[in-house]
Amino acid sequence: MRNPPSHNFAAQLVARFSGNSSLVEAASGSTLGAAEVRTQIAGFAMWFLAAGLRPGDRVLLRCGINSATALAYLGAMYAGIVPVLLDERTHAASGNSVNAKVGAKAVWSAKSMRQDWAMQAGVPILEGGCSPLDPTSVQPYSARKGDLAALMPTSGSTGTPRFVEVSHGNLIANTEAIIRSQRLGVDEKAMLIMPISYCFGASVLHTHLYRGGSVVFDARFMFPDKVLHAINGYGCTTFAGVPTVYNILLRRSSLRAMTFPTLRRFLQAGGGLAPQNVEEMRTIVPSADFFVMYGQTEATARISCLPPDRIGDKIGSAGVALDNLRLRIVDDEEQDVPQGNVGHILVAGPSICEGYFGDPEASQEKFSNGWLHTGDVGLLDKDGYLWIQGRTSDFVKIRGYRVGLADVEARVAAVAGVSECAATGIPHPEAGEALAIFVVADETSAHNNRTSSVTDRVRQALPAQWTCSLVKLVSELPRTGNGKIARSQLQELA
Repeated sequence: MRNPPSHNFAAQLVARFSGNSSLVEAASGSTLGAAEVRTQIAGFAMWFLAAGLRPGDRVLLRCGINSATALAYLGAMYAGIVPVLLDERTHAASGNSVNAKVGAKAVWSAKSMRQDWAMQAGVPILEGGCSPLDPTSVQPYSARKGDLAALMPTSGSTGTPRFVEVSHGNLIANTEAIIRSQRLGVDEKAMLIMPISYCFGASVLHTHLYRGGSVVFDARFMFPDKVLHAINGYGCTTFAGVPTVYNILLRRSSLRAMTFPTLRRFLQAGGGLAPQNVEEMRTIVPSADFFVMYGQTEATARISCLPPDRIGDKIGSAGVALDNLRLRIVDDEEQDVPQGNVGHILVAGPSICEGYFGDPEASQEKFSNGWLHTGDVGLLDKDGYLWIQGRTSDFVKIRGYRVGLADVEARVAAVAGVSECAATGIPHPEAGEALAIFVVADETSAHNNRTSSVTDRVRQALPAQWTCSLVKLVSELPRTGNGKIARSQLQELA
């Protein structure tokens, strides 16, 4: 197939649609086939241009888990307009502060929402579907690889997020590398339960449409069985989720009572999933491969992937770098450390972004000479597999020794009666810092009033030198809109 003459990612994606390509709303059953999706992407492009936006202008998109958001996102990019992605659930009240940072020329939402800040600032509000005019004459903007394609919020952000400058070249490079690493076919159909304002959700949309497949949107994961039935009802081949999603499937769904004849792969990113839970998922659904991945918004999406056939001997690893990326492990002076030694994780390659929009100081700190400073620490083993030990800030120093919170959480997660857990550090008069651990008990322990024994077992599972000041049972852990642990809120709870 002859590619479009430019590097416009949305145009490249549309050019790869096949007869299998579609966007589906699981709750309503509405489906847009390939021809309709093409028409609506071009229609959104025309609508934004008719509203006065021009290539290079920014439009703020309130992102829901629906096909309209995907069409608006791709339509803006198709026209050379830069979509600024914002999760409508977690940043509903931050439009004014975000717009002060990014200077959007319009704001779009799939449904009517109060946008007082936009009205006061004179920013046009666009709602609903695309222009009813014939969009066939709309030509995609001729973009270069380095042209800005989208502004993606950093995952896990609270308040006003930083926005990563993602180029058309970044999107093409990362999408194609992910497709290769996951061995995606042209007949794929992804179940997407995450908004595209989260780079993990966006990458699922990108890869499946770029490969000529389909995406099913389902915002009902608060009722996980509805999503599981939708996977079978629509013949999905891919399911993607963060660790908390898999913990919910294992503890609060009918996963064990169901079979999934069409499902080929589970995708997991957004933090570490306990190895025993990875194994449990593989045991329950042995017909589907389980892909453990590591990524960051600043790298467009994915950085590394653990091949399913190496889980047996490399479980706990984040896998190997995607085939167009390079990893380094360095010390505090940015000198490479010997193989197997722990250090700061750096990554380079064509999917590494340029920086943060309007924030040169943070950009200089995070991006240096083509290398992304991930803020994570880890090691590379003799086979080139990455083992993440935690974040630079995800350590507590107890009596002078650094203890990784990831290690603490892995031990606690293995304790009988623990469904989920999270740890943080708090001041201690003797040890300097001590652990505060928050535990969600599984339903059996909670129902049988055995929660006190759970906290006792947690304390017993910790080494004596890991001073622990608090083990607290909670009904749920504080999380960001992307499902990650909100560690700042843990400090407040402690």
